[in-house]
Formats: sequence, C-alpha cells, structure tokens
Amino acid sequence: MKEKIDIGNLPQHIAVIMDGNGRWAKKKGNLRIFGHQNAITAVRETVEAAAEIGVKYLTLYAFSTENWSRPKYEVEALMQLLVSTIRKETETLNKNNIRLQSIGDVEALPQACRKQLEEAIQITSQNTRMTLVLALSYSGRWELTSAMKKLAAQVKAGELEPDEINEDIVKGCLNTAGIPDPELLIRTSGEQRISNFLLWQLAYTELYITDLLWPDFRKEHLYEAILAFQQRERRFGKTSEQLQKAQS
Repeated sequence: MKEKIDIGNLPQHIAVIMDGNGRWAKKKGNLRIFGHQNAITAVRETVEAAAEIGVKYLTLYAFSTENWSRPKYEVEALMQLLVSTIRKETETLNKNNIRLQSIGDVEALPQACRKQLEEAIQITSQNTRMTLVLALSYSGRWELTSAMKKLAAQVKAGELEPDEINEDIVKGCLNTAGIPDPELLIRTSGEQRISNFLLWQLAYTELYITDLLWPDFRKEHLYEAILAFQQRERRFGKTSEQLQKAQS
C-alpha cells in the first residue's frame, strides 16, 4: 500500500477526527474510557506513518468544547489519560524530530494537563520533521468567535480599519495562524459531518470517511486515505479544462 503513494503529491497537512472510541468499547462490553485508552495505539501509528512518509502537519481532534458536557467521570478520566500520554510520548516525539503544538481553549484544561502540554511543546519546539497539532478544548465556532473579538479590539484601538480586513488578516487571528489549511480530512466511524472542527480551514479540504472505529485505525488505513486523496481532482472552483490548460 505504502509503495503505491506518489511522494511528490502528498497532502502537506492532514487533519483527523478520531471518532468511535466509545462504540468500540461498547462492542467489547467495556466502559467508554476503555476505548479512549486503546485509541493511543491508533494515534501513535498515525503519527509515525505521517512522519515517515513526509507529511508536514498532522492535526488530531482530541477533545472538543462540546466534550466538556460528557459525564464527569469520563471527562476526568480523559484528562488523566491525556496527561499520562503526553508525558510518555514526549521523548518519542523528540527523538523523531516531531514538534508538538496545540489549538483550542487550553486555559479551560486542568492545571496538570496544561503544565504537561506546555512542557512537551517547549521540549519539542525546535523539531522540524513534522508538526503534530492537538486540538484540545477546541471548536471551530469558538475559534472564529475569538478571532472576531481580536479583530474588533484592533478596530476599536484604531490599529485596523474595517476595510482593511481580508482573508489573510482573519487567518492571522486564528489558532492555526502560520499553519497551512488541511488538504485532507479523515473521519473514522462513518459519521458524515465535520463536528465543528476547523470550520474556516476546511473550505477546500478533501474529505475521507471510513467506517472503521478509531481504535482500529493503523498505518495502512492512513495510506489508503492518502491514495484516495491522490486520485481526486482538486479544482478550487475551476473547471477540469482550466486546470489542464494551466498544467500544459
């Protein structure tokens, strides 16, 4: 599978909605947290495969703002799992020259979680092979609302005229400033929605939906998604004839 991929036509940025942990656990007669625990292998394999093949940015939707409304025991268990996983994986990320970043309302995270995350980001900050972005306490609407507040504050302070606001200005106010928009979005579990994820950034992203539940996701499944991406024609509003003419 891997050998079929055109390395010259890789998506520079892949985003993943990691869905299905709870259903996976339920199928096995266990609590939802069992699914989250077993999802770590899927995360590790996906990160390794993306870095090995040459992807530059990988964004994982780890915890949404809506997830705070889940049962308290599940949220607490998730936060503990996040802390322990970041602690265990930081050295591996560093050894593999992978930089860690985060997007989202991280101030809403428990102090222990924020501390571990900040340390990992600092330790890996000079790495250049790939950037792994964790979306934590994140939602697209929250991000856009935050960007609007920043713009409004700049206008109020006289630092920016309303007529000067353009797409580049807006992008600079997003959590993902400096990160290219994803070319490929992978969603597991078969759900046909983007769940409030990267609403601005996904404007022209190719969607790949698989019925596979996230804990079962492995390297070959990432390769399958990339191959599917490479078979598509990305027109960005143009016609096929226009693209062919531009390439000739």
